[in-house]
This record gives sequence, C-alpha cells and structure tokens, in this order.
Amino acid sequence: MSNESDIRHRFWTELSQSPFVMIGLQGSHEHTLPMTAQLDPGANHCFWFYTTKDNRLAAGGPAMAQFVGKGHYLFACIDGTLVEETDPAVIDRYWSHEVAAWYPGGRQDPNLLMLRFNLGHAEIWRADMSLGGVFKQMFGGDVRDEMRAKHVEISL
Repeated sequence: MSNESDIRHRFWTELSQSPFVMIGLQGSHEHTLPMTAQLDPGANHCFWFYTTKDNRLAAGGPAMAQFVGKGHYLFACIDGTLVEETDPAVIDRYWSHEVAAWYPGGRQDPNLLMLRFNLGHAEIWRADMSLGGVFKQMFGGDVRDEMRAKHVEISL
C-alpha cells in the first residue's frame, strides 16, 4: 500500500471511530462548530450533518473542517462545500435515537436541516512515530524525515 493510500485509509478508519469534526464556513468570522459526521462507507467523497435551519452553517457554501483522531495520532484539515441534502432517503438513513434527541419535532421537525459536506482537498498528518523515532525524539535526534513520510495533501 502506498503512503498516500495508507494515510487515506487511516483517515477514514479513524474518522469512523470518532466522527467528530470542527467545521466552519470559509470567509466567515464565526467560530467553527463541533459536528458529528454521518458516514457512509461507500461514499468517500462526502459526509453529512444534521443541524437546524437557523444554524450558522445553514447557508452552506465553501467550508473547512478539522479532525483530530481519538488517540491524537492523526490530524486532518479538509476543504469542501456544504450543501443542503434534500433526498429524504438519505435523511432517513442516518436518523437515530441519538439524532432525535436534538430535535423536539422528531424527523418531521420543521427546523431540521441536513447538510452534505462535499469533500475537496485534505491535508492529513499521522503523528505516530516508530519506536526508533520515539527514541530519537527522546534524545534530541532528528525525526523530520520520518514525520515527512506521514504527511500528504490529497483530493478526497
């Protein structure tokens, strides 16, 4: 497996284990928001978020998301575009008790909005060093070459 495909695979694996990202609209002066990504293993070009029509992300448009893996061994910054998801089948597919807890009107809540994040480019870093790298770092050795191999810029 190539370095790029290895890091890509690792990104999707870690995101599925902890699907929480910080996302904001590009060009906005508003802070980013924590959101739970709804993932489809067959859709590696997008993910979805439930939100409300009055949420600061509701307008959609160019957006940026940041992700930190559960163990802090993988970091990603992803650009893309937020668009309203209007397909009822997609909205129903990810509906769960956990999602319902946020919407008093349930699936028919008039304020419910699902956004699709169409993924563009990502910059991904793996921060897990080999045992040799850990020893080098402990004693002030140069770990840049090892860490350089754990960074990619890719289209998702």
